[in-house]
Amino acid sequence: MKLLTKELKEILPPIRAQEHAKDLTVYVKFFTPDSNWTWYATEGESTEEGDYLFFGFVIGFEKEWGYFLLSDLELARGPMGLAIERDLYFEPQPFRKVRQAD
Repeated sequence: MKLLTKELKEILPPIRAQEHAKDLTVYVKFFTPDSNWTWYATEGESTEEGDYLFFGFVIGFEKEWGYFLLSDLELARGPMGLAIERDLYFEPQPFRKVRQAD
């Protein structure tokens, strides 16, 4: 599965575009099917090194805002060896709705 499509790149605002928003919009959800890790991307942009940098909310060992790279998502595996997937049915929505569903 392709984690980042051309269409997603087109709709994701650049890093810091939502920094003054009271409730950031989440555009894409990534998850490990064999554990409880989830990445909610609110912004993203290509890097000079040819990677793609996201900013968003990560649920893992902790629940925190931060940056993560597409290359890291593509390389990571869950405890049973399964690759990270993109939620194909996730629709862009305010972060408050994401947290209510969590």
